[in-house]
Amino acid sequence: METLEKVRTRVYKFGGKKTDGDGSMKPLLGGKGANLAEMSRIGIPVPPGFTITTEACTEYNELGRKTLKELLKDEVESAVLGIEQMMKSKFGDVENPLLLSVRSGARVSMPGMMDTVLNLGLNDEVVAGLALKTNNERFAWDSYRRFIQMYGSVVMGVKPHNKEDLDPFEEIIDALKEKRGIDLDTDFTVADLKDLVYDFKNVVLKQTGKPFPTDPWEQLWGGIFAVFNSWNTERARYYRLINKIPNDWGTAVNVQTMVFGNMGLSSATGVAFTRDAATGENVFNGEYLINAQGEDVVAGVRTPQQITKLGSERWAKLATISEEDRVEKYPSLQELMPELYDELNEYQKKLETHFKDMQDLEFTIQEGKLWILQTRNGKRTGAAMVKIAIDSLKEGLIDDKTALLRIDPNKLDELLHPIFDTKSLKKSHVIAQGLPASPGAATGQIVFFADEAKKYKNSILTRIETSPEDLEGMNIARGILTTRGGMTSHAAVVARGMGKCCVSGAGSIQIDYKKRIMRANGKEFHEGDWISLDGATGNVYEGKVPTIEPELSGEFADIMKLSDKYIKMQVRTNADTPKDARVARSFGAQGIGLTRTEHMFFEVDRIKAMREMILADTVKARKQALSQLLPMQRSDFEGIFEAMEGLPVTIRLLDPPLHEFVPHQLVTQKELAEDMHISLEAVKSKIAELEEFNPMMGHRGCRLGNTYPEITEMQTRAIIEAALDVKEKGIITTPEIMVPLVGTVHEFTEQEKIIRNTAKQVFKERNDSVDFLVGTMIEIPRAALVADKIAEHAEFFSFGTNDLTQTTYGYSRDDSGKFLPVYIEKGILKEDPFEVLDQEGVGQLVNIGIERGRKTKPKLKVGICGEHGGEPKSVAFCHNQKMNYVSCSPYRVPIARVAAAQAAVRESLN
Repeated sequence: METLEKVRTRVYKFGGKKTDGDGSMKPLLGGKGANLAEMSRIGIPVPPGFTITTEACTEYNELGRKTLKELLKDEVESAVLGIEQMMKSKFGDVENPLLLSVRSGARVSMPGMMDTVLNLGLNDEVVAGLALKTNNERFAWDSYRRFIQMYGSVVMGVKPHNKEDLDPFEEIIDALKEKRGIDLDTDFTVADLKDLVYDFKNVVLKQTGKPFPTDPWEQLWGGIFAVFNSWNTERARYYRLINKIPNDWGTAVNVQTMVFGNMGLSSATGVAFTRDAATGENVFNGEYLINAQGEDVVAGVRTPQQITKLGSERWAKLATISEEDRVEKYPSLQELMPELYDELNEYQKKLETHFKDMQDLEFTIQEGKLWILQTRNGKRTGAAMVKIAIDSLKEGLIDDKTALLRIDPNKLDELLHPIFDTKSLKKSHVIAQGLPASPGAATGQIVFFADEAKKYKNSILTRIETSPEDLEGMNIARGILTTRGGMTSHAAVVARGMGKCCVSGAGSIQIDYKKRIMRANGKEFHEGDWISLDGATGNVYEGKVPTIEPELSGEFADIMKLSDKYIKMQVRTNADTPKDARVARSFGAQGIGLTRTEHMFFEVDRIKAMREMILADTVKARKQALSQLLPMQRSDFEGIFEAMEGLPVTIRLLDPPLHEFVPHQLVTQKELAEDMHISLEAVKSKIAELEEFNPMMGHRGCRLGNTYPEITEMQTRAIIEAALDVKEKGIITTPEIMVPLVGTVHEFTEQEKIIRNTAKQVFKERNDSVDFLVGTMIEIPRAALVADKIAEHAEFFSFGTNDLTQTTYGYSRDDSGKFLPVYIEKGILKEDPFEVLDQEGVGQLVNIGIERGRKTKPKLKVGICGEHGGEPKSVAFCHNQKMNYVSCSPYRVPIARVAAAQAAVRESLN
């Protein structure tokens, strides 16, 4: 067994003439490793290195450090030797040192979530040799202080003592800058850098109790295992949770030759995008810094400069910098190093054409030589995603099926949120200007720390700069504001991936974490104060700014048309009001799959009549109370039928237990007793009688209608009369009356009898008729099992997968929040079954229900109306089950339309 384990290949080399992998191997090599191999293969200049597989990460978690090191040792040493031969230098050598970087690389991009170590291989002897070899003492010591800082944090765990404190290394840097009267890291002298190295080592020793390691091989193994460990950090696990990335995938480790952007004025580093990641505009763009390393660009410690002249001019306009100052202080790479820019520009074109998608690439220029460090499909906003897909289709880069499959349906949600009202913006007070890092509109209350983002319902996370540890707070906040960092900073990249509004690099703002104060435009803003962010312009506004609803237009409308070309399953909406119905129609809903009639009873003018009905002791008294509700229900249904203009509308009869409608506060109980002219004790007694131990399985749904048939009579009358009323206005509608919570055939047939008799009576009274259907909601496991018998009578099925999930798992949806997060964290469940339909268990019942129902009635109409109807994986499942429609909330309709079309496309490609 040991021999077989050692035979497995765990290390794949890339760069130079020897490249083991290719771009198709992302599950094994991770996205970064596969793309490095692919770039090497197509002739892009990549610093040579090797990738340790994702399988090794899984082995590490199972076997531990010692065992995996033994399994990896020979391959890693052989791979390092290969790099030494290509680079004509030696790892750990004093006179001719080779330095390495160690980076993570999951199969999908997780920007900033896992760890990186740069400049690995330095110690007091090697740094001196590096200075001699390069004839650049400043560069050598700058690299050394960076290495200790990064390795100390990532591998040895040096952290701030409190969240209000700066990173311990940054505190030392700031103190030295203040002492020396300088602003930038590049102003440090060699003596300053040596002092920093000395102080950094002391911090490491003081915090960890261990001296900084001097053996390069010890450093390398420390870096490798730190990357493996970072797969399971809290921030990485949280990122996977919100992005639905499986925990068992693991990360690869990429060990690569260091190339240096901090070797002087002929060296630089940068991040670039082949298209605008925020808007989708087809312009090459990005940021770079002269005499810097990669983390400087992302961290925002220095103001990055734009790669293109166009980008630089746009940036200067936003920052209100004159053209003369721009050219002198912030020239673009295109202007400063035109030949290298042209080379970079050619590579970006080649990479986008090769990968057929927008690329996010990192590069380093070392003393006039350009290296590409990585490329990946770039994170983008929902708006950019849609525009890039449509533009790429029009340009002939991809076909229409690929364009459709490029859409992440969930990211469309970003385009469905309100935007600032232009008129209101003109009256609002701008307090600062930053970079429009991620579009959208966000209004909220200031919080300064990520772990306090929950403090307010709407919060704006306001930071000097963000870090991976801020991830959860960034996800909770409505918007993100930073004073440092550019368009490629951590805040910008993560916000775009999340679809959060973000303004970065608002340098005129000052933040005092200890006092919890933000100073902007001569005014102090405290925690809890309201501000607004415009992610399209970078403006920061004082107070709240009103918003307006979005529209389906432009490329978004094009994607919807493309979806309609392939979609086979209808998309309806869950809507209880005419307003919701109109919104859903504007987003392309093809009917209503669920109208919940109980929501109509909670309004102030109706709840009294509802309570009178509940407290009535006789059928006559109940009917009298229901007669007050009848015109209200009829009016509601008329409004919904008119809003849908003849499209099908499924109306669910009263579902929740009656105790939900009665007052539970003494003051309200007294008022009810007075209104009904009965004693308070009588009210209390009736309320106590309605209490249930398990309301989910109690007196509700069809059980109410069968116990109190007059309720079903009233609701049926309201539906049929409303349909007749709108018929007189020229709107022909076919109501679909849905009986909830059926578990036996007779429960359904009893309700069907009441519905059909009532409709017959209304038709006779009005001397007119309309077509209507009577069906049921399949939400009890037994109903799915006896679906063949129910289908003998029901004209349609609608799967209520919220309750079907509850009854199948035995989980209360209201209480499962206490344990489901733990279950997902421990891997007991991969996903929350209330968010993503459980295809193995609940899905099996759905399949049984459809098969048995259609065995009896081959053309039985079948849909789904639970929350799963707007979740892409669940929509694909419904397509595969040959359902007629899915139904979801109005703002999920475009998402469901795309997901349904994608399911049809995938089916056609298989």
